[in-house]
Amino acid sequence: MRTVHTLAELRAQVTSWRQSGEPIAFVPTMGNLHRGHIHLVERARERAPRAVASIFVNPLQFGPHEDYAGYPQTLGEDSRQLETAGLDLLFAPNVAAVYPRPLEEMTQVMVPGLTTVLCGASRPLHFGGVTTVVTKLFNMVQPDVAMFGEKDWQQLIVIRRMTADLNLPVEIVGAPTVREADGLAMSSRNGYLSAEQRAIAPTLYVTLQATAERWRTGERDYVTLENAAKTRLAAVGFRPDYFEIRHADTLQRPTPEDTTADLRIFAAAWLGRARLIDNLAVATFQERSVN
Repeated sequence: MRTVHTLAELRAQVTSWRQSGEPIAFVPTMGNLHRGHIHLVERARERAPRAVASIFVNPLQFGPHEDYAGYPQTLGEDSRQLETAGLDLLFAPNVAAVYPRPLEEMTQVMVPGLTTVLCGASRPLHFGGVTTVVTKLFNMVQPDVAMFGEKDWQQLIVIRRMTADLNLPVEIVGAPTVREADGLAMSSRNGYLSAEQRAIAPTLYVTLQATAERWRTGERDYVTLENAAKTRLAAVGFRPDYFEIRHADTLQRPTPEDTTADLRIFAAAWLGRARLIDNLAVATFQERSVN
């Protein structure tokens, strides 16, 4: 595995592969990698002969008082995991390489509508930072396909919308959520949990499953379902941010008549200093997880 830190080095390698007719699959990350990230790399290697990943903690997607300054930097261990997974190229730029001018002066990419609900309502700066940096990384890496985890479903569909709207020649592929044996979705922020909090954390997924089961038995009072779930989470120590049932592709709220719609349950909740997110497809009650 080769590691590069500058755009010139990245472009030189990408150009060489393109001249040889080798498609490229790309996995953008912020580092502090876990098995979910490695699964994305493995999927990338299945989709193209060349696999590239980036590690860049993007300041533009963190709001005031969020954990940008303290976000774990684990490049050495991350590199070892990526090399073992068979990655061809790691791009690990510094902030100046991605944002050569002050952030407030940089061009930004916005996706209206999808980014104002759920996490977008709680973190109003977040998705503008995500779509801006992903657009820049796509232009830098020039991949044919890019892999994103379904744990952050809202991010996945926002990036799909952005890519389509900007006519970017990149196929966006979602990969199933990777879970611990007890159901907790893997996340870099799980490391913030104490031992006691880690024992409580799987309740988030259990509550998603229980709500989906209630929907399957015919309950359609969505507000009641959502409030019951938030009460259950609060009772074990979570501080719920949101717990909502929405259309999977539009993120619009369903009506009681949406009996066969493609719905998902979306949840975000604080447990100590960790903000955990998760989601579950409702209609099938089947979350495609990898253990």
